[in-house]
Amino acid sequence: MVDQILSEFLLSKEDLEEVMRRIRREMERGLRVETHDEASVKMLPTYVRSTPEGSEVGDFLALDLGGTNFRVMLVKVGEDEERGWKVETKHHMYSIPEDAMTGTAEMLFDYIASCISDFLDKHNLKHKKLPLGFTFSFPVRHEDLDKGILLNWTKGFKASGAEGNNVVGLLRDAIKRRGDFEMDVVAMVNDTVATMISCYYEDRSCEVGMIVGTGCNACYMEEMRKVELVEGEEGRMCVNTEWGAFGDNGELEDFRLEYDRVIDETSLNPGHQLYEKLIGGKYMGELVRLVLLKLVNENLLFNGDASDLLKTRGAFETRFVSQIESDTGDRKQIYNILSSLGILPSELDCDIVRLVCESVSTRAAHMCGAGLAGVINLMRERRCQEELKITVGVDGSVYKLHPQ
Repeated sequence: MVDQILSEFLLSKEDLEEVMRRIRREMERGLRVETHDEASVKMLPTYVRSTPEGSEVGDFLALDLGGTNFRVMLVKVGEDEERGWKVETKHHMYSIPEDAMTGTAEMLFDYIASCISDFLDKHNLKHKKLPLGFTFSFPVRHEDLDKGILLNWTKGFKASGAEGNNVVGLLRDAIKRRGDFEMDVVAMVNDTVATMISCYYEDRSCEVGMIVGTGCNACYMEEMRKVELVEGEEGRMCVNTEWGAFGDNGELEDFRLEYDRVIDETSLNPGHQLYEKLIGGKYMGELVRLVLLKLVNENLLFNGDASDLLKTRGAFETRFVSQIESDTGDRKQIYNILSSLGILPSELDCDIVRLVCESVSTRAAHMCGAGLAGVINLMRERRCQEELKITVGVDGSVYKLHPQ
């Protein structure tokens, strides 16, 4: 019976090829002017036209806002005889309070400016006007490298007054309001783009960036002639796919399970980011919790008895999934996590919980792989090649912390 319930998470090779075909179709629609508006995969031009040459040496400040944590980083790029250049970084993490995430845009950006100020104090940099690069991991319609309009918040952000506005402008205004330091905001990119660029410093064949963290997204280098939203035919431009919204036009209906529907209905953005909700770390723990409850209700787990904590939305954290799958076989990790949720499990319970975690995370990995295959096949065909040697730069908490 347990196997029967978990078998719904299994995707066949044919299923995955179908997902790949559908996401590919939506990507093509997102690139074309006449279908862009209704395409679920928006394929946003980033105005990043070429990969770095390595002449970019000096001190830079980098900001990274993409989830519940916000990172400020000092990046020193110097020349190096062997590898061409060397990169040194110092960074500090700040967690974003709930009221800044869901209050007003002014509150959020004032908080960000105060974090920058704190970082500059710590590193004695207040007197310097540094070039600043801003990694902003939300759907943005770029008008230039340093000008981008926020289309919509995702990942639990809801700050009012930001959607429809130029994000770099909001940051510049907040810095001006403080008045205790100056910054030259030179570029805003998506986290997928930042990942691709930083990987390119290590490996020149990196032309795809992917994030599997709180959310899930990818970017790649597209032929300019195919980027219809931007004038010009020559060379390539990096496109931010925003593939997390794949499925928003119903393309994933035959793959979504009852648990996925509950996740969506109880989220801040019902009906949106449906592909991301199958993969992202924001949802993975909750998916596992819903499956565990189903097994309890069917009398297949914990003697049919769920603790109050297990019945609480959000109580089963995504990090538990990684920890449970990292268990060495003595079930100690699993036992400790379940105990913390008010459950005293048997050995069989522990094994079933592990199976549930593996089912949910494996489906997420396969779904993500199908999307990536769609991107790479598109690139290969554009370049009229039988085989394409390409490197994918990957980052994100789920990718880094998950044992598989």
